[in-house]
Amino acid sequence: MDERQLRILRELGELGSVTAVAEALLVTPSAISQQLRLLQRSVPVPLTERHGRRLVLTDAGQALAGAAVEVETALARARHAVDDFVARPDGEVSVAAFHSAGAAFFPPLLRALAGPGGPVLSLADEDVPQQDFPPLTREYDLVLAHRLDHAPPWPGTVHVTALLHEPLDVAMPAGHPLAAKRRVTPRDVAGEPWITVHDGFPVLAVIEAISAAAGRRLHLAHRVNEFAVVAEAVAAGGGIALMPRWTMRPHPALALRPLSGVQARRHIDALYRPERTARSAVRTVLAELRRAARGIQNRDTGEQTTA
Repeated sequence: MDERQLRILRELGELGSVTAVAEALLVTPSAISQQLRLLQRSVPVPLTERHGRRLVLTDAGQALAGAAVEVETALARARHAVDDFVARPDGEVSVAAFHSAGAAFFPPLLRALAGPGGPVLSLADEDVPQQDFPPLTREYDLVLAHRLDHAPPWPGTVHVTALLHEPLDVAMPAGHPLAAKRRVTPRDVAGEPWITVHDGFPVLAVIEAISAAAGRRLHLAHRVNEFAVVAEAVAAGGGIALMPRWTMRPHPALALRPLSGVQARRHIDALYRPERTARSAVRTVLAELRRAARGIQNRDTGEQTTA
């Protein structure tokens, strides 16, 4: 039995005929009769009987119709509870991000939503290979993920809001000979020791493209995923590295130079399951993420203009 069948039984008890129930529910009499037959199959005793030309409820039917009132009332309460949950502007919203996105997006998000009455943030860092970002949407409302230009798109199981399309520059010590160039090529950097990410992480594909364009294998001296640690290692002379242009704070001891001849950009996207954005609080956080992305990109543009 289901809610619709129970409602039909209840209406039959009140209205007294299949035709009257059909008119009340704006369906055909045959549809009402079919639902009554389906309901009867799920119950071991008769629910209706004929009194002349009228179809009336048996004692069992009346008992079930009475229970149907309680069922409809409980379901109405449940719907109101869901509506209240969905509409609440101050509900908890969980957001996960890989490290550099967390460093760039979490502070403006926290500042923007610090006042009373807004979403309550629950933030987490998740540093995973590209293919492992979509499954995280089971655990979090919003997941900040990154992928390279030429990487496969995100699967259709998640919805995507684009936040940034960020260049990856070559980071080197400020006094490095290559810092005198405005741009560097794969051949320029192929002979340097590299600090790069672990296997399976998006940035490594750019390293492989540099190697292919230069026609030689690169020396991968160190494997570090956290860009803040990479920046310190580069500044200490441990090698050169790819560094995101916008989501990393400028390091006074480093020079960043654009890379020619190789696609070196990454997409930073918010991934989520479509049902999550039914909640007002989640939509509010998503809007703040878009606003933060504009601020991050505009801040970098302003810094370049005044440099």
